[in-house]
Amino acid sequence: MNYIIIGYGKMGKTIVEVANKRGHNLISIIDNANDWDKNESFLKSADVVFEFTKPDSAPDNILKCFNFNLPVVCGTTGWLDKFENIKNECINKGKTLFYSSNFSIGVNILMELNRQLAIIMNNFSQYIVNIEETHHIHKLDSPSGTAIVLAKDIIKKIQRLKDYNTGKSGNSQLLDIISYREDEIAGIHNIIYESDVDIIELKHTAKNRKGLAEGAVLAAEWVQNRRGGVYSMYDLLGFGSM
Repeated sequence: MNYIIIGYGKMGKTIVEVANKRGHNLISIIDNANDWDKNESFLKSADVVFEFTKPDSAPDNILKCFNFNLPVVCGTTGWLDKFENIKNECINKGKTLFYSSNFSIGVNILMELNRQLAIIMNNFSQYIVNIEETHHIHKLDSPSGTAIVLAKDIIKKIQRLKDYNTGKSGNSQLLDIISYREDEIAGIHNIIYESDVDIIELKHTAKNRKGLAEGAVLAAEWVQNRRGGVYSMYDLLGFGSM
């Protein structure tokens, strides 16, 4: 698989490390606006592109890749206000996007458990649910994209919840997401159900970025020969649709 990296920060470098160990070939790195023109020939010969940049640049980067009919594996979060536009582009013009707020296999298992637990907890109104997430101080978006996905999945299943809230609201109809930014923490997500008598928790702790990179490379291997559509880790892991 010939691949291109857009965004050569810590995550991009970890993806390169994992992908090369799996026998794939890095043909180009795009890390600033000037790199697009210099790498046009490589864009024409790539099998897939990894996009791990910043929220304000991700949508344009994806659209540029679409112009070369390249499948894009995107892990940038914080731009979902533009997601429907990108999704429509995929559907209407036969482009290919694999998007996940978190490529970790473990986190996606947590997400599936979260959905199943929420179905059960819909019947137990004595429990108040909230989410706590902790990441490194360099993370730009808050709450994390993963925490938002977890929250939305819970809200779909628990009828007494109307929406999520960032911070502590004290409103039983809102699911509070509490965010912390500390040191170089790779990522912690904790779903907490609390009643007057006990606490039930679902928690995932990332030790490093390698799990994210491994999931992203698996996604690229899976999506590189697919044309047309928006895919996610739900499709790759067989959990069903989002």
